[in-house]
Amino acid sequence: MARTSRGRQRVEMAKIENKSHLEVTFSKRRAGLFKKASELSTLCGADVGIIAFSPSEKKVFSFGHPSVEAVVERVLGENNPAPPVNETGGRVLAATEQFIEDHRNARVQELNMELTRLEAIFELEKKRGEAIDRAVEANREAHGWLRGFYDDLSFQ
Repeated sequence: MARTSRGRQRVEMAKIENKSHLEVTFSKRRAGLFKKASELSTLCGADVGIIAFSPSEKKVFSFGHPSVEAVVERVLGENNPAPPVNETGGRVLAATEQFIEDHRNARVQELNMELTRLEAIFELEKKRGEAIDRAVEANREAHGWLRGFYDDLSFQ
């Protein structure tokens, strides 16, 4: 039995011109990038922050551990590793609150990935529907006289 697939191929690093291919590639690679960032944060305890704008610049996607805001604040605070403190000198987030915040961020990431997956399915189904509409229209044009004949028949 011969293989029909060529397997995984090396992708040339050049800007993708086809808009639909560009958006699909962005979605897939963004999900992979966020997954890798999550793994890096989990395995190594690293603070990670990623902000990505979609190619159409209509949507912003972010991932951060412990949060994007905390990572940005740390960067802007000249990489100060000390945790943020409030006016009384106490930690801003207790361990339980931090756990809840981490869980919320992980859930948001999961929902973003699910949304991306569903958007891709929607686009595929939309293209499939358009192809069916084109086929129906082509059939009508090719056999229009037959359709008119059947429409004029009465079944009384």
